[in-house]
Amino acid sequence: MNRRHFIKNTVPAAVSLPALVNGFSFSAYGSSEHALGRMFNGAAANDHVLVLIQLSGGNDGINMVIPLDVYANYYNARTNIAIPQSKVLRLDGTDKSGLHPAMTDLQNMFSAGKLNVVQSVGYENQDFSHFRSTDIWMSGDSTKNRFDRVKTGWLGRYLDNEYPGYPDAYPDSEMPDPLAIQISNIPTLKVQGPVLSMGLSITDPEKLYSFVNPFSDYPLTTTAANKELRYIRVISEKTKIYSDIIRAAYQRANNLAAYPENSLAHQLQIVARLIKGGLKTKVYTVNIGGFDTHKKQVNASDTTTGNHANLMKELSTGISAFQKDLELMGLDDRVMGMTFSEFGRRIKSNASLGTDHGAAAPLLLFGKHVKKGILGNSPEIPADIQVVNNIPFQYDFRSVYATILERWFCVQQPLINTILLNNYQSLPLIKGGPCGLPDDIDDTNNLSEKLVLKMYPNPYSINATLQFSTTGGHTLIQQINTLGQVVRVLTNQAYASGTYNIDIYGDGLPGGVYFIRLQNQSLQKVISVVKTSQQ
Repeated sequence: MNRRHFIKNTVPAAVSLPALVNGFSFSAYGSSEHALGRMFNGAAANDHVLVLIQLSGGNDGINMVIPLDVYANYYNARTNIAIPQSKVLRLDGTDKSGLHPAMTDLQNMFSAGKLNVVQSVGYENQDFSHFRSTDIWMSGDSTKNRFDRVKTGWLGRYLDNEYPGYPDAYPDSEMPDPLAIQISNIPTLKVQGPVLSMGLSITDPEKLYSFVNPFSDYPLTTTAANKELRYIRVISEKTKIYSDIIRAAYQRANNLAAYPENSLAHQLQIVARLIKGGLKTKVYTVNIGGFDTHKKQVNASDTTTGNHANLMKELSTGISAFQKDLELMGLDDRVMGMTFSEFGRRIKSNASLGTDHGAAAPLLLFGKHVKKGILGNSPEIPADIQVVNNIPFQYDFRSVYATILERWFCVQQPLINTILLNNYQSLPLIKGGPCGLPDDIDDTNNLSEKLVLKMYPNPYSINATLQFSTTGGHTLIQQINTLGQVVRVLTNQAYASGTYNIDIYGDGLPGGVYFIRLQNQSLQKVISVVKTSQQ
């Protein structure tokens, strides 16, 4: 019996050693047969760090980034929870979008060029399940058939490639520290490797303590189990080694900035201190919950206050304090952060001062090397809003991941496509300097608007022609329903630069409003079309 087979079949879910260290666990999960071929590309040689902030529950993106250019339709869709236009925090250099009034600190970071907003990020087959959508964001795999899904995380695959032989060959002189640290009770899928988790989970570095390997006295008397028992002993010993390393790093450093008193800030405080303490850890993950705001999202007397406002303030003040701490420590050149949530909320509010599960939503990137600005357009909000109306995605979340891999971790093609399981073009979100790449164009939004994308007639019934232009290279066109789900792929191939037509006849779709999404490398455009019911 090999080690992978033992891990997959001996225990139903995981071989977990949470009791070895108080608040510190090391788990070895079962793996799919998918294995990433290791290719050395030198990316791990840089000292860049990624901090992921998960907004658990599904963040209401259009009450976080308010669409000022379609404000009337926004307000009409959610009169009982809409943020008053006069209270929206304006962003330097744009009059199209603003931030929730509780996000003053992030408004200041935007003005300082340390924040980027990516509009309407999502994926093609949203089913509005917290669990499934979270798995998709963490794995990067949106396969519908559960038997075909990978069981590894996108960062787990990246780390497995960069540090082959983990955990047996580590720590070593070049990577003496944990590859990833999650401020959490248990590891999550995002850092799951082909055989075991590539990350360690801690809740409080000060409570880590030394221990005696509890498996050291188990007799190796059963031949069939000897290999597996030896392996557990190795993992147990690695856990002890890494716990000592984490504790020592934490004790070597102190925070230099003042942090607010909230859970997210406390987690980020730990992350900053561990980085300052000298850890070479590549990935840190933290979490803030409470975003499943079906009711009482706002206070009826003042929609700028309430549960969502409290979350926005916690997010804004926590990120701002963390960024200031990094700057005071002289670490801001090495660290970049990103927020994500498993989905957004419906456009139309409900009668309980809340919002129900939705599709696409904005995400934030922050740090010294992000490109200041808003990528993409405000989501299209119809005047005759229906309960089922949702926000179609402009940007696939894996294009954001591709950007991080290419422009922050300096991973090269074709390895990026291998890690992300498909071809997702990177976006102009990070300045080129960190990986020695030329800067992307700064005029992405305007160039996207210049792309031709129209259907005639519109409305259409049976026959129609879709006309589009491309600057050349990979071009994808999808048709999306009002739930935010892709119902047809109209083209997905490489083109020479030019304008093209696609004839549509009898597509079999029911009458209603649809969105046509064009992705031409980093350029994206979305339009709405109407199909009338056949007579």
